[in-house]
Amino acid sequence: MISASRLRSSIQNINRASANSVKAFLSRKRLSSTKDLGTSAANSLQNEARSDMKSWIPLTNLELQRITTQSLIHEVAEQQRELAAKVVPWFLKNMPASYFRRIPENIRSQHVKAIAAIHDLMHSDLSLKIETKSNDGSHTITYIASQTKSGILYTQIQGLTCPLNCELSSVQVFSSLDGELALNIFTFQTLNAGKKIATADDMSVVKAYLNDLKAGKFVGQPEAPIYDDSIYSDDAMDFFRQRIRPDYAANCDPRRFLLMRKMYEQVRNNDAAMVQCELISPQSADALAAGGAQNAWITIASANVIPEVLLRLCSAIISSRQLHINRANLDSIDNPESSSPELNGNVTMLRLLVSANKEGIDLNPEGEFMSILRRDLKRAKWLDNETTDLGLHKFPSLGLDRAEVITALCSMIHGPLYKQNSQAYASIKSIIQLINSNPKIIGMAEEIASLFLQRFNPAGSISDEVFAAKYKELYEKIQVLHFDAAEVALTKMLEVVQSVLRTNFFSEDRYALSMRVKPTIMVSNPAAVMPFGVFFIHGRHFNAFHCRFRDIARGGLRIVTPQNSDQFALESSRQFDEAYSLSYAQQLKNKDIPEGGAKGVILVNTPSIEVNKRFFAMRKAVKGFADSMLDLIVKDSITNLVDLYGKEELIYLGPDEQIIPSDIDWITQRAGERGYPIPAAFMSSKKDAGFNHKEFGVTSEGIVVYLDVALRQALHINPKTDNFTIKLTGGPDGDVAGNLIRILFRDYRDTCKVVGIADGFGVAEDPNGLDPDELLRLVAESLPISSYSKDKLSATGVAMSANSDEGAIRRNSMHFRVKSDAFIPAGGRPNTINSDNWHLFLDENKKPSSPLIVEGANIFITADARTKLFENGKVAIVKDSSANKCGVITSSCEVAASMLLSKEEFMSIKQELVQDVLHNLRNLARLEGELLFREYKNYPGQLPQFSERISFAIAKVNNISALRNPQWNAFIYF
Repeated sequence: MISASRLRSSIQNINRASANSVKAFLSRKRLSSTKDLGTSAANSLQNEARSDMKSWIPLTNLELQRITTQSLIHEVAEQQRELAAKVVPWFLKNMPASYFRRIPENIRSQHVKAIAAIHDLMHSDLSLKIETKSNDGSHTITYIASQTKSGILYTQIQGLTCPLNCELSSVQVFSSLDGELALNIFTFQTLNAGKKIATADDMSVVKAYLNDLKAGKFVGQPEAPIYDDSIYSDDAMDFFRQRIRPDYAANCDPRRFLLMRKMYEQVRNNDAAMVQCELISPQSADALAAGGAQNAWITIASANVIPEVLLRLCSAIISSRQLHINRANLDSIDNPESSSPELNGNVTMLRLLVSANKEGIDLNPEGEFMSILRRDLKRAKWLDNETTDLGLHKFPSLGLDRAEVITALCSMIHGPLYKQNSQAYASIKSIIQLINSNPKIIGMAEEIASLFLQRFNPAGSISDEVFAAKYKELYEKIQVLHFDAAEVALTKMLEVVQSVLRTNFFSEDRYALSMRVKPTIMVSNPAAVMPFGVFFIHGRHFNAFHCRFRDIARGGLRIVTPQNSDQFALESSRQFDEAYSLSYAQQLKNKDIPEGGAKGVILVNTPSIEVNKRFFAMRKAVKGFADSMLDLIVKDSITNLVDLYGKEELIYLGPDEQIIPSDIDWITQRAGERGYPIPAAFMSSKKDAGFNHKEFGVTSEGIVVYLDVALRQALHINPKTDNFTIKLTGGPDGDVAGNLIRILFRDYRDTCKVVGIADGFGVAEDPNGLDPDELLRLVAESLPISSYSKDKLSATGVAMSANSDEGAIRRNSMHFRVKSDAFIPAGGRPNTINSDNWHLFLDENKKPSSPLIVEGANIFITADARTKLFENGKVAIVKDSSANKCGVITSSCEVAASMLLSKEEFMSIKQELVQDVLHNLRNLARLEGELLFREYKNYPGQLPQFSERISFAIAKVNNISALRNPQWNAFIYF
């Protein structure tokens, strides 16, 4: 870079040349404009002026510009030559050997030029960012910083934006030996792009080392890997070679390569992580390159993680521990075996050379400091941002353990606190902000978290007496805070700790933090029906509740994904209520099977996640939920926990909203790996050895039977011969709504008209009926209603996407506005029709837009709204616990089959079993439907009341006949 003195000198020379040119120019102007002189006199004066000017003085502006440009070029070139003479030797001397081994010559040349540009400012806080795009579509972002201070890598990662349709494939971090420069390279590969594969030649150095290892050359060297034929044989190494890049194979130290090969094998078949720490000799090349201080290599292998997320979290943890990252390498390695149809499997290998920033830090892998660091890095990809923010940045003294407990407790109590004061406890974030708003308050929260850890630490749990004393002491401290909002929140947090019966906190390989709690902590109303058991799970980007009303219970698992932060706060405030209400509705509908009712609700914080990463986060949330539940119910796991419950528990899950087939497959496989009894029974609706709900439309088969009965009994319409109209919520791509469309046109093609459909993506309405073939096309192609072809509409029809204002308004009001004989909510959020808006279903004359409602979706209509619609509009409503019961009956049949038949036996007779199940479903639905309307005609009351009475009666008889044990009367709620 040109120095200030040289630049001033150049400017002065240019100014002097310009001044002379200007004088000559003005002289010429004066001569040419002299009108008082004769021509000969004027010419004489001009010739005299020219004779005074030298030949090297520019006569025109163009000549001046040319000379000035040449002068600057010469000046810059001279400066560059001087800089090159300084920078190149410095560069060759101070960049580590690994840099020259890994970075191609053409890229090194670019780096030298960039370093030269900032060389004179090395002691300033200056950084260059260079972005390049290769012909193969890959993007490279290089940061060159004039300082190597601690945390610089984390800062760069925080500002790193992944290019569209790309993923981070490698990272290379280098520091100059004199500590003057940091050079970090981030490479992004186009999604699904073909990757270059390492060749046998690339593996030659590794192969030679491996041959020496097999020959026993490294016997007695503890740092050398132990030969294992299952991972180091020729076939096993060739298997690995086909998944790695050429530079990874060619440039990696062969000993470290084999260690990472082993770590890859340990994590690739699950979602686990492995962390290995290795103290390096002060005389080693790595140590000398890092300045000769105590250094350690930390190697992390983590399966199925977004690479930049792992890098960001790990660098944040390391920086918070006063460690400096001198070097880093990240590689994303394919793992097709863990891929699903939606996501590619991978293992991210992250290697970090770290040194201590202050005295007293012991990097010995066996020491306490590194043991804690290793554990935190192992769990990094599962930690929520609120936890890392609280425990690493705002209050580092808390540590991640207590920070995680605090954020989990704040998340769990949001619902109960919101009911007390919706302003003070508007969101989880507001509760966390309240807790850390004052040193005294965060101090008490830290004590609560510490009490939780002391109570459940298997290495030395405190006694009940000690816990009670500490609880009382903390409670009394909280009561004298004189800050009502904080007092209420801290008291509730303390009560949660008292209510916990089991937790997986100290499980070494846990994915999320799970707790089995006493139901009373979430259900404070003494008049409410108390659940049998409640689980809470807190993980990265999600919270989940599982609620069940019997010890042996069955119910679906659903994912809720709000579109904005306000919606997330609202959904969080009612998340447990949703799980409670759905599981209670399930308890009513499970009258035909032995199991009680249950429901799991996973709330994903989608607004905090980049749009292109939300699907991935949903799948990870399902895995975190399921595996953390298994931590608390699998016998081998429970024996390693502090267990205040003391009983075995079995949980049975089924699919609900946004659960996809790959989720079901993973949950079932994981249950088997964890030792769950009859893993095939843990999750129903399996694609192969099960009855997939969407494939066979089991829930919809029952809904259509109830619709048939209700049309005949309530509206005196024979659906086989009389025309009738339907409107429904839920898209053609959904399980219930899509199969409803298919079955309706299968059984009532000539008489049924679907006049309105609304889903999450849009709305289609046509009073003349939406085209059956077009709807069936959407069902077959799993497309939402926004894909409906407008060419298929009549003159009065309309189809709109919810992306427009008008489309959103129409979508959100379709179920109120559109007139039809029957309305079937087959999708949508709970409590959509409620005490505040039920009147919109009636016109000014109190005539309903649909005189019949068959509830295909659970708790779409609140109990008070049902009553209002009946009292004011005489709307006949077939309650959800009757109308959509066939899905759970199918799941129960599937579990029974898994207990009686092997997978091979099941598959051999599957088609026959499917037909038997469908026949049984239709029969059970018709029997209850006809009983429901018979009772409704003979006795006063509204239809939902008779649905509940039937459930109560059947369930009570089942309880008594099946259990025959007076101790179970406490769990017979009807």
